[in-house]
Amino acid sequence: MNTRTGPMGTGTDTAVVDSMHTFPKTSPPSTTVGQARELFGNDKVHALLVVDDDVLIAVVERPDLVGRDDHEPVAPAGRLGDRVVAPSAGLRETWDAMVAAGRRRVAVTTEGDRLVGLLCLKSSGLGFCSDAGVRARAEERAAGARGR
Repeated sequence: MNTRTGPMGTGTDTAVVDSMHTFPKTSPPSTTVGQARELFGNDKVHALLVVDDDVLIAVVERPDLVGRDDHEPVAPAGRLGDRVVAPSAGLRETWDAMVAAGRRRVAVTTEGDRLVGLLCLKSSGLGFCSDAGVRARAEERAAGARGR
């Protein structure tokens, strides 16, 4: 068993569903490479989830855009595979795989690639983004924008 401390502390393994963020931002299949580049201009955006009627079509990361024309659709640039995990997957195993791949975001899907959440590793690597934390950061950004 992995004895490293981190998101699970010293407890037993839990499932991904217990730590995922449940309302990730998504993009429609009509999203272009140029629009994706604009979204990736925000350094908090690590993955673009392309979704059609709640079905995840592709997970796109910044390097996927290299050499692509701004006007082409972004979905073919991405992939699922190692960028997707089931809600029942072990959190410790998923965390280890994310760290090994240098990935901070993994989409969470059920059978049929239905998107149910996003597992977001914090920049410290020592925990996952919670729904409450994501909401709080959004409210802080909105308050800061109103104060300008």
